[in-house]
Amino acid sequence: MLDDPRVRRWAWRIGAAVVAGVAVLVLFGWRLGVAVAILVVVGDLVRSSRKSSSVAAWQKSSAAERRTERQLKALQRSGYLVLHARAVPRDDDGVSDGRIDHLVIGPSGVYAIDSEKWDKRLPVRTMSHMKLFHGPFNKKDRLDEARWEAQMASSILADRVGFEVPVQPSVAIYGPSIPWKVMRVRDVDVYAGNRARAYLRRRPKILTDGDVRRIFSAAEKALPPKYPD
Repeated sequence: MLDDPRVRRWAWRIGAAVVAGVAVLVLFGWRLGVAVAILVVVGDLVRSSRKSSSVAAWQKSSAAERRTERQLKALQRSGYLVLHARAVPRDDDGVSDGRIDHLVIGPSGVYAIDSEKWDKRLPVRTMSHMKLFHGPFNKKDRLDEARWEAQMASSILADRVGFEVPVQPSVAIYGPSIPWKVMRVRDVDVYAGNRARAYLRRRPKILTDGDVRRIFSAAEKALPPKYPD
């Protein structure tokens, strides 16, 4: 039983709660001891939920990807299906790492979302919808990466389903303030990470439920997990 990580985690929680509760009970009484024990368990549950992810490689780091993943879960009720950390071919110039963070397929279309965590001390700005800067740094490589990965997914999915599947690339940025809602820069939608869900919801319906299921099924088979279990 203790081989199950969930059982081990709950055993740790209960043990920590008992130790903390007994210590406070001895010093301050049983009511406060019970309250402290409960707080220990609740606090650990909250901390664990923030690190929870369907992608094992994201559980220790990748906070930006986890935050987007949590937002996208709520869209399932609206007919959206999501695949996380899917592999696509790399480009010859080494621009892409060969991974789409989040491939979203729903009534409003297909989207490849790249989650980014940037230094919040540096401002984000654009120039004529053609350049994206983070402080003094030109982020052309991030835009090229997102666009390449979306193009690869579009081509692969079209071959599988027999019709064109446009995939809109986007970058969800966490950290610095983003002075716009959604800005298209070099054909890539750029927005604050906490707007990922709103970005997808406020779009017209262009795919039927059957289209969504068909594209999702093709994506599951043609775009393998980047981090297989």
